[in-house]
Amino acid sequence: MTASPTVLSALADGVLTLTLNRPEKLNSFNEEMHLALREGIQRAHDDPAVRAVLLTGAGRGFCAGQDLGDRDPRKGGPAPDLGHTLETFYNPTLRLIRSLEKPVVCAVNGVAAGAGANIAFACDIVLAAKSAKFIQAFAKIGLIPDAGGTWSLARILGEPRAKALALTAEPLPAEKAADWGLIWKAVEDDALMPEAQALAAQLAAGPTLGLGLTKRLIQDAATRTLDQQLDAERDCQQQAGRSADYAEGVTAFLEKRPARFSGK
Repeated sequence: MTASPTVLSALADGVLTLTLNRPEKLNSFNEEMHLALREGIQRAHDDPAVRAVLLTGAGRGFCAGQDLGDRDPRKGGPAPDLGHTLETFYNPTLRLIRSLEKPVVCAVNGVAAGAGANIAFACDIVLAAKSAKFIQAFAKIGLIPDAGGTWSLARILGEPRAKALALTAEPLPAEKAADWGLIWKAVEDDALMPEAQALAAQLAAGPTLGLGLTKRLIQDAATRTLDQQLDAERDCQQQAGRSADYAEGVTAFLEKRPARFSGK
């Protein structure tokens, strides 16, 4: 795996911690950071030692979205092909996060703007520092919310709030984001990382095969009828019921001891 200082990677006790690391730029994305984050999420897919992912940012911000420093129209030249940027960099990473059948916890430690906010919303459980804010900054520069923003906002919040956030670019404080159900919870700033790390460790020690199936079912539910979802639950429960984790969970319950799950 190619190491990059733009995304720090550390694996401990089944938790792969990925830290966006361009703090001087509020962790805004350049091509190197795009590829490094994608490589980290791909590792989570490929490495059985990874049982949960914790995504956060270094410094005072989580992620300010795309680095616009190399998009300065005053420099002249042809207009950028932002569709190519999305297809080449953002969209593959978003698809990897959503398709990873392992829990992804996001700890938003500061401002999450533009694609930075929408990458957070693609994760499974989002905790944010109370000082953090989510900003759909696209309207300020004549763009549309990307990195899944139009999908996540509409699906989670509904059309009225999604439109208002996207059209006004009004900052949404973390506590209000939690009240609206956009994230899991807002916590005191100094408690964010300890709580996020404890949650990721708890998930990594859990029955990750079943957790992955649960993630898949919930994500797919909005596009299915009830009958289709019942069939999908049947099939996934059949798979989970044949797992070593299920046998261990029941045995531990009957023996009145903590379960030792293997993710198999």
